Amino acid sequence: MIRKFHTADTDSVVKIWLDASVIAHNFIEASYWQSRIDDMRNIYLPSAMTFVYEDSGKIIGFISIVENFIAAVFVSPEEQGKGIGKRLMDFVKQTHKTLELTVYKENERSVEFYKKQEFKIIRESIDEFTGHAELLMKFVKEE
Repeated sequence: MIRKFHTADTDSVVKIWLDASVIAHNFIEASYWQSRIDDMRNIYLPSAMTFVYEDSGKIIGFISIVENFIAAVFVSPEEQGKGIGKRLMDFVKQTHKTLELTVYKENERSVEFYKKQEFKIIRESIDEFTGHAELLMKFVKEE
């Protein structure tokens, strides 16, 4: 089930974010992601509207939104490929006519996932923190 994030969910969400980030972004040193844990916990999660995907009392995925921007969507690595990411995306599409996100260009699996979710590449830029190319992608709901 998808539900609103509670502060008690923080450790689970941060663990999913870190584990999935290290795997999905293997072109960036794992130490970079580890150095961002406090920011994730204390800045990014509190500033976003976050929803978690829970199954049998365990959080296995989440999506964070700031206005119309998807700041994060992550699924526990062992649960990927089961449609959880799609369910999270469909959930936020119900209440948003447009959505944007950024994704590293080298994260080809995620780029393809977002394309399947009807996101289109708008532009490419360089992430100032990592020096890697990232894509701005946008979804517009068809009426």
